[in-house]
Amino acid sequence: MVRYLQSLRRLRRKRLAQQHAQHTADQRVAVIGLGRFGSSLANELMHRGWDVLGIDTDTRLVQKYSDGLTHSAVADCTDPEVLRQLGVHEFTSAVVGIGTDIEASILVSSNLLEAEVPNIWAKAISRQHGQILERLGVHHVVLPEHEMGERVAHLVTGRMLDFIEFDDDYALVKTVAPDIATGVPLGQSQVRSRYGVTVVGIKRPGEDFTYATADTVVQKGDVIVVTGKTRAVETFADLS
Repeated sequence: MVRYLQSLRRLRRKRLAQQHAQHTADQRVAVIGLGRFGSSLANELMHRGWDVLGIDTDTRLVQKYSDGLTHSAVADCTDPEVLRQLGVHEFTSAVVGIGTDIEASILVSSNLLEAEVPNIWAKAISRQHGQILERLGVHHVVLPEHEMGERVAHLVTGRMLDFIEFDDDYALVKTVAPDIATGVPLGQSQVRSRYGVTVVGIKRPGEDFTYATADTVVQKGDVIVVTGKTRAVETFADLS
């Protein structure tokens, strides 16, 4: 019996070690290009407990950020052999943060695809650049300047406190509740049928955000989170 229990304990320790190794592997990411976008992303991932390999051709940038990253390297990833030597093909995620050199961005993305990295993100500096990356097969293409410009425009010109738009013309907006949504339960306010939006969250001054239900009564001055088609939430936020 003692030997049996010892065997079970060894087996359990082995399984836990395997699970930990798998979890660690899933939280490794290579960030190629340590400019403003790449370095900011790498630092945020480090804060979230990820292992980050930061790579750039600029020695100065690598030295600047090396102390804050798990690993760093000065390397030219347009060469597929360099990627292999760095072990990037073993990562489950990679980010191409190169923005100033479109040719390098495309070559590095192509090399990552060739290495069959399962989850590839790439920064694009224009819609045309983004389209090329998408045609290559990059899994996620990000246009940070364009997307931030659109977001800030909504905040400047409207009554929104925050705005996030998704690819399928769907948006999520934080705004002060307009009078038409206050004083009665949301189920009776006809917000959804009249304006085509759904109130999903509510925050009262001094309180935390909470989910909204059909029985929730929104009060004047409450901040609400609304979802729906982009044009619908824009129109609704303008009522504030």
